[in-house]
Amino acid sequence: MHLLCCNQKIMHLLCCVTAVADKNTAAVRRRPPHAAAPMNESDNLGNGICGILYKWVNFGKGWRPRWFVLHDGVLSYYKIHGHKKIVINLEMVKGFNVIGKKSFRFINSSKSTPYKSLGRKPLRQIQVSSVMGSCSDERRFLINAGKKKLHLRAETKEDRLTWLEGLVAAKKSYLTNDFVHMPRMNTNCKVATQESKMKGRNASGSYEEQYRQAETEDDVHTDNLFFDAKDFLSSSSLRSTEPYDESSSSDSENEEVHPSEDGLSSFMRFVECDYPYIKRREKLPNPVEEEKGVSLWSMIKDNIGKDLTRVCLPVYFNEPLSSLQKCFEDFEYSYLLDQAYEWGKTGNSFMRMLNVAAFAVSGYACTDGRRFKPFNPLLGETYEANYPDKGLRFISEKVSHHPLTLACHCEGRGWKMWGDTTLKNKFWGPSIQLDPVGVLNLEFDDGEVFRWSKVTTSIYNLILGKLYCEHYGMMHIEGNGDYSCKLKFKKQSIMNRNPHQVHGVVQDRSPKTVATVFGKWDESLYYCNGDSSSMDLGQDKAYLLWKRRKSSEFQTKYNFTRFAITLNELSPDLEEKLPPTDSRLRPDQRYLENREYEIANSEKLRLEKRQRQASKMQERGWKPRWFTKTKGSDTYQYKGGYWEARETGKWESCPYIFGEVSDEI
Repeated sequence: MHLLCCNQKIMHLLCCVTAVADKNTAAVRRRPPHAAAPMNESDNLGNGICGILYKWVNFGKGWRPRWFVLHDGVLSYYKIHGHKKIVINLEMVKGFNVIGKKSFRFINSSKSTPYKSLGRKPLRQIQVSSVMGSCSDERRFLINAGKKKLHLRAETKEDRLTWLEGLVAAKKSYLTNDFVHMPRMNTNCKVATQESKMKGRNASGSYEEQYRQAETEDDVHTDNLFFDAKDFLSSSSLRSTEPYDESSSSDSENEEVHPSEDGLSSFMRFVECDYPYIKRREKLPNPVEEEKGVSLWSMIKDNIGKDLTRVCLPVYFNEPLSSLQKCFEDFEYSYLLDQAYEWGKTGNSFMRMLNVAAFAVSGYACTDGRRFKPFNPLLGETYEANYPDKGLRFISEKVSHHPLTLACHCEGRGWKMWGDTTLKNKFWGPSIQLDPVGVLNLEFDDGEVFRWSKVTTSIYNLILGKLYCEHYGMMHIEGNGDYSCKLKFKKQSIMNRNPHQVHGVVQDRSPKTVATVFGKWDESLYYCNGDSSSMDLGQDKAYLLWKRRKSSEFQTKYNFTRFAITLNELSPDLEEKLPPTDSRLRPDQRYLENREYEIANSEKLRLEKRQRQASKMQERGWKPRWFTKTKGSDTYQYKGGYWEARETGKWESCPYIFGEVSDEI
């Protein structure tokens, strides 16, 4: 019965193919007048076919997105990244059916460009002789064009069917000489064809054997090197050294892919097209009043040697962010974890380790030039960050007042990260020393886990001179995989005036050093293969892992990054969804952001009176709302329920902690 159903589907496809030309002609007649407006999937623009498909290049490059055009029986494709990339606009796709969500997104995101500058020669033009779909992957198919074979993958199985129909129609002889496999929900279903008789055999297996044979036949090109289920990401996508060969327009293993100015690989930039665009603010609100000068020394001279959390400083020394929000600021370069996830899917634990190390270093970049103290959260204060444009969802909570402990949990694309931090700090008059105690845990969907702790931070020249911070100490990144990493954050000395340096090594289980890592925590991080005692490496040996993004053009005294500016943004729609414990609702912090200094200072003093009750509350058995310590563990872990409560708007268990002073929270 199941076999008969598949036969009927194939016959239906063959019948549909004979009418494709008539359908496409009718589609042209029905096409609405072209307008320069954003395109949607429902827009039917004509009888040609175009859109993004993933093409297998080779083992080193793996799957790469290309812009394909099928017109008048000829299939052409172009690069969409790099120097030879094609720029697509609405004018260029007149008369074509655009296939796939990413294709529409790519067109709509392209900047307006004069038409004469849009011309790009295709990487290749081919005549299709046959096409075959994969049984094991309902998005993949193989095109034969003489000696050339193209291994392609569509975004969805429906998109593959559309391409197959178009390709078959483009080559009428295909109906008698070859056959096409229609995509199905059940990839293990049996298939029978009128090409061959398969009595007493598993038709699905026979078909797949033919597909495999077509894949692995000898070919003069390297494109036939093909994995069945693994998307490959190449270390060459991180190369930052070799010049691009302008004379080469072929799509071969010689292709060189460079990182952008922020270090994001072309592959991951394309993956991020999956994330929706969300408009976020680019600057802080305009000031309401002018700031008054305050003597710092008069504030701190009586507090030398005390715990910083017990020192009551006026609001003038704060930045309009809480420590809970600062925890999320570490995820500005979360794409490094996305890349690590992709590397791991290919079985490349080495590159996964390097990207995790780069992420661990990148979290310190935002601290450069930050001269002000974040707000100390109230007990039970929370902060959520829902960033679908980065593929992130984050929740943090102050879970203990003494010792001051913050817990957080973040979910990303194929990974999750959690941990808690207890800040031990001392106020030394001209400097502040912060010693974070706690472990950060990173787990990927495939089960690989990494753990590390942060290094010591000191802030200098609080009294005289230019204020600056240093991070120093050893960071050990370990896990259950094949590699570990040791990173040394160097402390600036009189002998070595080159600040912010980070040096380290990646080791296997032997332990043998397989890579050397070096750079600066406020600029960039590189690696080279093997053990190198000298950090003065030639550019031909260094590979870029991460590079800091450009600063915001809307600078204030807080020296916020573009990402930090978005953290305290509060729209009316968001305000309706937040619990009453969220840092965005804290009045003194909000007034400070608006630069209403007088009322911000009075509100801060009021909330500090409330904060003094925190120790008594803990003694009476107060418990965190969203985090708990599991049995046998000293680490707070997210216990779930927050995002479900957000959906329903039920925050009864979360009182408004920023209200008037009371005996209970």
